[in-house]
Amino acid sequence: MSKDNFEQMLPLFDAMPDHKVKTPNIPVDTILQEVEDLFVWATQDKTTLVDNSGLDWEHYAKELPARAGALRHAQSIWVSERYGQEEANKTWKEVSPAAYGLRDDLLDDFRYAYRKRTDLLSRVREISNGSGNADMIQDLSDLSVLGKSNLEPLLVSKFDPAKLEEAATLSNDMAELLARANGATLENSSAKLVRDKAFMHVKEALDEVRDAGKYVFKNQPERYQGYISRYRK
Repeated sequence: MSKDNFEQMLPLFDAMPDHKVKTPNIPVDTILQEVEDLFVWATQDKTTLVDNSGLDWEHYAKELPARAGALRHAQSIWVSERYGQEEANKTWKEVSPAAYGLRDDLLDDFRYAYRKRTDLLSRVREISNGSGNADMIQDLSDLSVLGKSNLEPLLVSKFDPAKLEEAATLSNDMAELLARANGATLENSSAKLVRDKAFMHVKEALDEVRDAGKYVFKNQPERYQGYISRYRK
């Protein structure tokens, strides 16, 4: 049901201006529970609310469960994506030292094997310039290409050519891993953006029903209390 609600409301979320979206200011699981509680509470007061506040019941109150369902599914998608990104970040931290190690070993191997070739040493120096994860990944690819194109001096120095294939493969694998790992720090993830829009959609209806309830039952504490956020309280 939540997935159906999400898919039905996705065009509406897509139409919302991105620049107006705000990050939820209360936990999503909390607002979902409050929506369920409010819907049950307000349903008991339907006639009174509609007759005395002008509340658009069909657009706001009746839609509360569907809006909550869409948010629940949007949250699940975001959590799943974030978990995958966090796992990639963890894996990067575990395997990147070996990639850096291979890059450094290759630079040492090339400097020795090409010590009498100023043209090749110049290329090695160019590759060794720069720093950072993306640079390391590119270095592995560049060293693999350079080594395969100038293999003879490397073989003379007893270099293992399998390291060139390892560097090429590792460069591709690490590039993909880094792209996923970097996503763990991105706050403008499309999944997060949709989740935030779904939250705003829920809160719009929640606020309308609560405002109407607090207005209508301002002199009836036993009913008024049902329109107050326990989280805020």
